[in-house]
Amino acid sequence: MDHPRTSLEQWRTLLAVVEAGGFARAAAALHRSQSSVSYAVGRLQERLGVTLLVPEGRRMVLTPAGEALVRRARRLLKEAAALEAFGRELDSGWEAEIRLVVDAAFPTHLLMAALTRFAPRDRGTRIQLREEVLSGTLEALESGEADLAIAARFPTSAPADLLMEIEFLAVAHADHPLLQQDRSLEFADLERELQVVIRDSGPGGHDAGWLGAEHRWTVSSIDRAIAVLRHGLGYAWLPRHHVQPFLDSGELRPLPLRHGHAYRSHLYLGYGQPNPGPATRLLAGHLVAAVGDRGKPAA
Repeated sequence: MDHPRTSLEQWRTLLAVVEAGGFARAAAALHRSQSSVSYAVGRLQERLGVTLLVPEGRRMVLTPAGEALVRRARRLLKEAAALEAFGRELDSGWEAEIRLVVDAAFPTHLLMAALTRFAPRDRGTRIQLREEVLSGTLEALESGEADLAIAARFPTSAPADLLMEIEFLAVAHADHPLLQQDRSLEFADLERELQVVIRDSGPGGHDAGWLGAEHRWTVSSIDRAIAVLRHGLGYAWLPRHHVQPFLDSGELRPLPLRHGHAYRSHLYLGYGQPNPGPATRLLAGHLVAAVGDRGKPAA
C-alpha cells in the first residue's frame, strides 16, 4: 500500500492561500506565521513535483496544474470532514450498519419510499437489505441476523407492531383453461391444474397456503411466479399489489372461485435487538410513515 507523501494540513493551507489571495492574508486567517504558511505550501509543491502557485501582481494565483489539484483537494477535505463527523456520530451511539430483513410480500415502492426519506439523514450508515419468504424472516430474527424486520411472524422475545395488511389473490393468465369456463370454480377444479408456489426461504420452513394440486412448480420469488403465470403456465395466490398492473392490463385475471379466491395476511414491523440505536429507530419511523402515506395523492 502506497502511503501519501502529503498531508491534509498542507492541502488546507494551500486552499487558504488561494482563497485569501496571498501568504500574508492566509497566515492571518489561519492564525499562523507567514513563514510557516509559505513553508507548508513549498513542501507540498516539492513532494508533488509540480508548481501550484505563481505570483501575479500582489496576488498568488493557481497554475493550470494547481487548479486541477485544488478541485480534487476540496473534495478530499470535504470527505475528511465527513469522516470525522461520522466518527463523532458513532461515538454517540449512531449505528455504522443496519441489517434490514423484509418479507417479500412487502410492497417494493413503500420500501423505496422509506429508504429515500432515510438516505439524506443516514450519516453514513450502511444498509444491508435482505429479502426473505415466509419463515426466512423469522429465522433471521431468531438467529440475531436482523436489526430491523418486516415479517408475518416475530419471535415472542421480539415484540412487533402491526404494519399493514396484504391481500393475496388467486390469479392466472387470461387464456388459462380455468378462466374459459362459464361458471364459478371449486377447489376440485384446481386439483387437476398446475399450481405455482413460492418457496419458503427459511431452512426449516414449509410452503404455506392451499397446496391441493398434485402438479406443482416451486419458484424462489414472487416476480418469478408472475413470469411463469404470464407465460400461461399455472395459477398462484399472489399479493394484489404485485399483480395489479397485470390485472389492469387484462393479462392476468382473478380465478372465479366460489370460496377462497382471496385471503389476507398481516405484516409486522419490529426490532431484532433489545435496544435499537437511533438510526434503526429513524428508519423504522420512515417505514411506518411510508405505509401510512400510501394512497395519498402526491404533493
